[in-house]
Order: sequence, then structure tokens, then C-alpha cells
Amino acid sequence: MRKKRVLLLSEGFGAGHTQAAYALSSSLRKLSPNVQTKVLELGNFLNPKMAPIIVSAYRKTVTTQPRLMGYVYRHQKSFNRLTTLALHRIFYTHTKNIIKQLQPDIIVCTHFIPSAVISRMKRLDPDFKVPLCTVITDYDAHASWISPHVDRYFVSTPEVRSKLLRRGVASASIQVTGMPVHPNFWEHPGRQEILEQFGLRDKPTVMVMGGGWGMMNDETVNHFLAGYREQIQIVFCLGQNEKLLEEMRANPVYNHPNIHLIGFTREVDKLMEVSDLLVTKPGGMTCSEGLAKGIPMLFHHPLPGQEEENCRYFTAAGFGEPIESLDVVVKWMERLLNNYEDLQNKRSHHLERIARYHPLQSAQSILDMLE
Repeated sequence: MRKKRVLLLSEGFGAGHTQAAYALSSSLRKLSPNVQTKVLELGNFLNPKMAPIIVSAYRKTVTTQPRLMGYVYRHQKSFNRLTTLALHRIFYTHTKNIIKQLQPDIIVCTHFIPSAVISRMKRLDPDFKVPLCTVITDYDAHASWISPHVDRYFVSTPEVRSKLLRRGVASASIQVTGMPVHPNFWEHPGRQEILEQFGLRDKPTVMVMGGGWGMMNDETVNHFLAGYREQIQIVFCLGQNEKLLEEMRANPVYNHPNIHLIGFTREVDKLMEVSDLLVTKPGGMTCSEGLAKGIPMLFHHPLPGQEEENCRYFTAAGFGEPIESLDVVVKWMERLLNNYEDLQNKRSHHLERIARYHPLQSAQSILDMLE
């Protein structure tokens, strides 16, 4: 019997979209032995020379001109006809060939660009009957996520569902499934083994993350956190920002047994498991992973747009707090030093609260569509 084939399409604009695709891939295979998955960053796969240049330009714009990104986010409309047509012309032939070769039974997009491309293909080709699902990987839904031939939207919260309804998406096409976090984040392996693996001490620990791009590079905040190195262990996860990693390694401030500098790692789940506080950029996937681990979060300089909306959601829900000043950091450091047991109890309570977030709901909903 032929296995059901799921094609998961993403883009490399930030690590979260592709993380969501791989999380879904892992969850699908965990739920069913009769499913075969394939994850592709569509642009990078079709044009491996040009795609990194475009992503690099986007990354530079995000880091150097966040206000511009915020303006575009607030004023954007859904892809207009010209933009969609351009994307379609660039990707159509190659994408059609990929689909013909892989013969997926369902296509799941975790970024709005491949979703728009596949949606247009469905409109122009009446014989193209493959169901199209779009997974919105933030706690907001801007208009670019909406394409007319998406069969199902998987969203993180009822609030996002309401935003899609206000934009004219049919109620039957929207399903609240939570964020597709990798199954590893819902597991709780042995603490001592993790400490030994990473050479960590069993003491209050702060984890600092900047996402896959390592954008948590505020020298003031990092230096301030390092000031607590005698009493608190600090783990800096710098992603793919090798330049920052080398700069911090060369700085004597960070040369201390209680400070650990880590580059790109696929074991963030383990580091979160043994950390007591997460300082992070509020990307949708990172926040969702922190939620799954029950770890309190401090949000650093949200980028205008999605990160601001993510920050608002998690702050309002009591899962985190923005760093509006260094006083916020001081408050949490004092909690770690003086009320550590209370923080641990609150984390246990937090994990009980999030039990209602079904970790495999997105994947299960895809399987239900296949059946």
C-alpha cells in the first residue's frame, strides 16, 4: 500500500517558518507510519544561487531598518495581482514539475509565498485537485497569508481565527490547532543528563536566544546579564550569528565558568528544559517552544509587525514580559536569586495550564484531511 505523501513548503525568511514545517513533518511521522513527508524551502530549492542573496537583503533590512518593516507590515494588503503574477511566472514551471514528480496527496505551506503560488496554480489548472493547507506561524494574521484557493488554514489561537474571519475567510476553512511545535519540546528528559551533556551547573539559569539568525545582539542587555555571572548561570544561544559568537568569545566579560556561548544547535529543547528564564526575540516559533516548556519569557526589542503582536499575546496571557527597561531584568534576576522555589512552583502550574494545547493537533488535522 502506497504511503500518503505530504509536501511541506516554506521559505527561508527567518528560521521559524521552516522550523514549523519540520515540526509538522516529525509529528506526522510520529502519529502515522503510513505517511511520507518532504520539506522544501521553495525559493532556495528552485534557485539556490539567488535565494540566499534575497534572504540576506531581507535580513539586513530587518536588522537595520525595523521601522520600514513595521510600516510595510501595517500598510500591506494581500499580494496584488501583479505581485502574484510575478511570483507565479518565476515559480510556476519548476513548482509544477516538483509536484508532478513528488505526487503529494496534500500540500502544507508554512510561509505565505508558496501558499500564494500554489493557490494560483489551483486557480489556473482545474485538474489540480491536491488540497492546500496554510499554517500561520505567528499570533497575528496579516493579509498576505490569505489566498483564495487555500482549503484550510491552521491557526494558533481563536484570536487569529477572528482576524481571518474579519478579512473574509470562510469559517469552515479555519481550524484552531495551536502552533506546530516539535514533539521534543513537549517531552521532559532527565535534567542531570542534560547538565552533563552541555557542561552546565545545577543552579539558576538564564537562556538568551536570538532565533536562528542570532539577532539578540544588544550589547547593553547582554553585558548587564553577564554582571550576574557569579550567582546565575547564563547560556547565550547565538544561532548562525558567527560574528557575534566570536566577538563574545574574545570579550573577557563573557569568559566565566557560569557563562556558556553556543552557536547554532538543534537541541534548544534540552537547553530550555534546564533553564529558568528565557530572554528572547518574540518570534512565533520561539515563543511557542518556550510555552511548551513552561519557561517564563522576557521579550527583547520586538520588531514592528509580527513580533509586536506575538509579544502582546504572550504578555496578555501571562507567559512573558517585554524588557521595557533594565529594571525588568533586575526584577527577574532577584526572583531567581531570592524566590527560586516559588518560580519553580509557578512553572509547574504553568505546565498544567498549557496541557490543553494539544501538541500534535496540527499534524492530526492534516491526517484527518488525508483520510
